[in-house]
Amino acid sequence: MSAPPPVVIGLSAVVAAMRGGELEVLTVRPEDVRTHRASDLRGLPFGPFDPEGHRTFELALRAFVTAQTGFRLGYVEQLYTFGDLGRDAPLADVGAMEAEDGARMISIGYLALTPQAADGSGAAAWRPWTRYFPWEDWRRGRPAVIEGEIAPALKAWAGGDPERIGRARGLFALGGAGPWNEERVLERYELLYEAGLAAEAARDRGRAQGVDLPEPSRFEDVFGRPMVSDHRRILATALGRLRGKLKYRPVVFELMPEAFTLLELQRAVEAISGMRLHKQNFRRMIERTGLVEGLGRQRAETGGRPAELFRYRREALSARPTLGLSLPLASEG
Repeated sequence: MSAPPPVVIGLSAVVAAMRGGELEVLTVRPEDVRTHRASDLRGLPFGPFDPEGHRTFELALRAFVTAQTGFRLGYVEQLYTFGDLGRDAPLADVGAMEAEDGARMISIGYLALTPQAADGSGAAAWRPWTRYFPWEDWRRGRPAVIEGEIAPALKAWAGGDPERIGRARGLFALGGAGPWNEERVLERYELLYEAGLAAEAARDRGRAQGVDLPEPSRFEDVFGRPMVSDHRRILATALGRLRGKLKYRPVVFELMPEAFTLLELQRAVEAISGMRLHKQNFRRMIERTGLVEGLGRQRAETGGRPAELFRYRREALSARPTLGLSLPLASEG
């Protein structure tokens, strides 16, 4: 009996911060061992887990991020383990990591949130998540890209297949197929990947057939910027997780400075959810939760009157550990 193929465990981090009112992620441009030059695409900070040299996954991850970006992580949680076989999904690739031929890649993603988005070192750079998933941003209404580009492309892919048509309609809320569910980020991205609309799909399918295709260098921004390996899949998972957690855990405060205005807090929730919120209803909801308290100080808002500064009452969680935020949506028009 032949020995099973070796397993390589790769660790990737979605490091998110608020910058200029937008939710941005820390990206790197790794070197590809096939070409010995920096990739044309950006990716997440990542590296291989060494069972002999690393005591835990999280400690290894923290070391990778600091070494690649100069950034030290604070809040970290594990997202998901990606290692599917026989499924049409973005494939993890060793990329900049040396591995034996035939090794199976297991990719573990992490989510890290920080209120201080210091500039990275080397090729590290912050990028808005909207660059990778433009159809997920509904803050200015339903994105035109859905009806103009995505819907026709998915219709052509689906043909007359009712199962494909139903998935497309449900996930992208096409043709009155129900409300938009902002948490289903990963499912929407994987549908575009399955339909061959994500630029990573052709690369992965070629490599699965033994053709060593390079990273995509020509692509349409309408379907989002591609990333190395399966990193856009991991990023989609992180965004969906973050949107879901808003509703049962006040995770948004991990992204806020010590003192903030209620407008800044609202903008942060909108940047995560991709939805525009009703200002007065949002403020009433925040007051009911007891999660913030005024500091008795004000800060001048650009173009407006001074706004009161608040702080996060972390101690409120001791009484209600599952306290989250509702999303009072602004009406259209």
